[in-house]
Amino acid sequence: MNIELRHLRALAAIGDEGSITAAAAALHTAQPALSRTLNQLEDRVGTRLVERTTRSLELTAAGRRLWERAHRILQSVDDAIAEATAGPAPLRVGYAWSALGRHTVTLLRTWKDENPDAALVVRQVDNPELALRKGEVDIAFFRSSFPSPDTFEHVLLGYEDRMVAVAEDDSLNQTGPLSLSDLSRRRIALCSTAGTADLDLWPANERPESTVVVANVDEWLTAIATGEAIGLTSVATEYSHPHPGVSYTALPDVAPVEVYLTWPRNDRHPMTGQFVEHASYLLSKETTAAHRAPTGR
Repeated sequence: MNIELRHLRALAAIGDEGSITAAAAALHTAQPALSRTLNQLEDRVGTRLVERTTRSLELTAAGRRLWERAHRILQSVDDAIAEATAGPAPLRVGYAWSALGRHTVTLLRTWKDENPDAALVVRQVDNPELALRKGEVDIAFFRSSFPSPDTFEHVLLGYEDRMVAVAEDDSLNQTGPLSLSDLSRRRIALCSTAGTADLDLWPANERPESTVVVANVDEWLTAIATGEAIGLTSVATEYSHPHPGVSYTALPDVAPVEVYLTWPRNDRHPMTGQFVEHASYLLSKETTAAHRAPTGR
């Protein structure tokens, strides 16, 4: 098809920016030139990739599929060039909120001790699935849900107890362990990338009617600290994001949160398998140690 990198860069920018004008600015090129490049790509692929009107622009289904792959292809090219001049690319590990909570430092320290020549970079991203699809990270932590198994592989690492986060001066902060029924009349802060709060946790007749949608953990903490909402999360958030205006309380009667590692089926980093084995072994070892520890009862 004689597809060139400039064609893929054009589609990637258009999909990211949402308009020809913004994409042209991001690529430091003229708008007419970018439009011609897009037309060339569509002609060579043989299908429409972008639906354009005078007021809007949207990727077609085919365009979105190629947009995702374009990012990974371009990232692979950049990585190959970087490896040629600076050595192997680091393994980039992404997470939205809290990586592995209290296990995170142990994970990174033991990885460094056992793999001194294998560089690893940990990145907090608002949307781990999108970061994986675009090739911005190589592997990512997910809680309770993970992307399509047709495109990604995953392994279940373990479980985390659920918590409810409320403002420090909230009356719920004085009542000890809580239940879902205690929360049903409250506004719930929801974030699609967190994977730890779902209205389906409640019985249909007790489901909260009021919600506020947030984009990331900072917005979530702010909404809770100011009393705008309360939040459901896992114990890892309490460890990774202590906040002077937020109190975390146990939610013992709700199923724990599943923690997964997820990575692309194709174009995976050569150290992916080793990192998955390392994390799985660490969590199984920690769980075994916890079960053997005296309870004090």
